[in-house]
Amino acid sequence: MSVSPLDLSKVRHDLRGPINHIVGYAEILLEDEALPADLVGDLERIRSGGRRLIELISHYLDEHRLQTETIEVARLQHDLRTPVNHIIGHGELLEELAVERKLDQFLPDLRRIQQAARTWLGLMEELLMPLRHPDPADTVASGPVLRPTLSFVTPPAGPPPAPCRGRLLVADDDASNREILQRCLTRSGYTVTVVADGLEALKALRARAHDLALLDILMPGLDGYQVLIRLKGDPEVADIPVIIISGFDLGSGIARCIEAGADDYLTKPFNPALLRARIAACLEKKRLLDQERALAAQVGEEQARSERLLLNILPAPIAERLKQGGGTIVDALDEATVLFADLAGFTGLAATLPAPDTVQLLDDIFTRFDRLADRHGIEKIKTIGDAWMAASGVPEPRPDHIEAAADLALEMLEVIGDLRERTDPPLRLRIGLHAGPVVAGVIGRHRFSYDLWGDTVNTASRMESHGVPDRIHVTSAVAGRLAGKFEFEPRGAIPIKGMGVLQTHFLTGRKAT
Repeated sequence: MSVSPLDLSKVRHDLRGPINHIVGYAEILLEDEALPADLVGDLERIRSGGRRLIELISHYLDEHRLQTETIEVARLQHDLRTPVNHIIGHGELLEELAVERKLDQFLPDLRRIQQAARTWLGLMEELLMPLRHPDPADTVASGPVLRPTLSFVTPPAGPPPAPCRGRLLVADDDASNREILQRCLTRSGYTVTVVADGLEALKALRARAHDLALLDILMPGLDGYQVLIRLKGDPEVADIPVIIISGFDLGSGIARCIEAGADDYLTKPFNPALLRARIAACLEKKRLLDQERALAAQVGEEQARSERLLLNILPAPIAERLKQGGGTIVDALDEATVLFADLAGFTGLAATLPAPDTVQLLDDIFTRFDRLADRHGIEKIKTIGDAWMAASGVPEPRPDHIEAAADLALEMLEVIGDLRERTDPPLRLRIGLHAGPVVAGVIGRHRFSYDLWGDTVNTASRMESHGVPDRIHVTSAVAGRLAGKFEFEPRGAIPIKGMGVLQTHFLTGRKAT
């Protein structure tokens, strides 16, 4: 026997097509509540005949059997023709009864059953006989032993299940298969879209949301396997469950589909109850997966919200260290610049304004300062009443920390200048700068904050408090480091509370380049 496994599977597939129609239409009629009871017996015999044919095909067209056994052709023809002749016979009887009783609604399906049976007889002669063993001794008496009849799942008795919900896509090039599946699934409560080839299936799945796809394997243009591959490779539609339903029964092909992402594989003719159960299982799995993803997205949004809140309190590197469980965070930095700013006379101004206007004005001013600090890469530390504090070179050191702080201070004065006309008395800002070593860290467990400590912080604060409105008061250390790039106006030696007499300067602007 020289038939390849693939060719053999294709022959089995082709032969199962008409049988699928026989069993499918019989199942539809048997599920029709209007079917008279005395017609049920013959329809069940038709359904059993179709399933018997499937058994015989599996028995005779088994690759190993064809390789190792001699097939008695006469027995083969007898075994295969007997069930189909019974199907045709029962079908004719039922058609006569339906005509006599004027049960016209059943006639189209009964005639489809008979037509499928006759089509199958033609296919058997065309496809099956060439596969027989070439041994001329067709009459060898070692006929094959048939397997016991397979037991099929019987639909459970009792009331019909509650209507199902979901939009399903059926892709099958066989019009009768499409109709059987559509009627079966629509009757179960699903909304069903049918297409005739793989390209139409992909287009439909991408154009409109579907909950599940039922794909045939052998289709023109794009077969079911190719549709499956493209579907699973497209993030927009990859989550749609896929059930392959085909007469193609080659084991390697089934495994290939499962490996490619198919959720299930059913061979034709399908058992309606089993198909519905598989669909329900897939849809339930998808529902749980969707629910899990929605929860994960919700958790992600909450985490992002928490992180945004954390970043409003702490510098990003410090927040990351806290999330990593870094314990107590204390850093000694050799070089940083500290800036203090205070709205001169704001207390008197606030006394003339309604409380909401006072808060709104402060929020407007400090929001502008915050944006400037972000633009210069400077860390805003905190606000204290109408004072604002920032540091350059923390928590990550940077070589230009003094220069960046000087630029920020100059732009803060410009901001106040722009807002000055909004208030009476006019807004005025006093700024102090100093550079040097600082200790930085996070303190507290509730409403914790990132803060700085050390002489540098105290000196910068003194520069602000001993400064002059609308001027940037800096130490000699700052002026000396920026001498080549900025303009300064010496203030001379002045007494600084707690620090004695210091030489200080006013930063007046950048030097022209």
